[in-house]
Amino acid sequence: MGSQWTKDSVYRKAMKAGYRARAAYKLLEIQQKSGFIRPDDNVVDLGAAPGSWLQVIRDLTGGKVIGVDLNPIVPMEGVTTITGDFTDPLIQERIREEAGGIVNVVVSDAAPKLSGQKSYDQARAVGLGEDALAFACTILKPGGNLVIKSFQGELFADLLAEVRKHFYSVRGYRTKASRKGSAEVYIIAKNFKGTCNGTEGPL
Repeated sequence: MGSQWTKDSVYRKAMKAGYRARAAYKLLEIQQKSGFIRPDDNVVDLGAAPGSWLQVIRDLTGGKVIGVDLNPIVPMEGVTTITGDFTDPLIQERIREEAGGIVNVVVSDAAPKLSGQKSYDQARAVGLGEDALAFACTILKPGGNLVIKSFQGELFADLLAEVRKHFYSVRGYRTKASRKGSAEVYIIAKNFKGTCNGTEGPL
């Protein structure tokens, strides 16, 4: 990509503030709009590298903050980082242990490597969202919150409908910090029902 994409005003602002990526401002905006992270929440960040969301989360809560990614995350004070696939049951068990068995919030800014083929990229992004939802269903305590990134397109409505089965309050939201012309959209889901596929989730 050309420099006009990587070094726009939001990027420069993020670098000046010491954030690892411009995405920090997306999370700050979502938090300002919805207040989904509370001061004592334990939070798990999926697809967390390079760690800008972890930086924001660490300032929002005094609870446990855990970042998971296939790629190593440069360590930061007050944050537990795990290298691995969050769909792996062994990784999920380690996350539970690190969180002391209680997870209040799950966030995911994970996105597939883009191919440039809109429908293919959107399908893969929705697939990642489905994986993040399945993870949240198995680990969130009732009343917990979820934020996941997806892409607008014909499959987005299906993902939104699926999230609504598990949370009492669900909305789609586009951040001002997203790049101009971007199809990305966030799903903000609050108040987990405590059920997963019709059965009781973790209590």
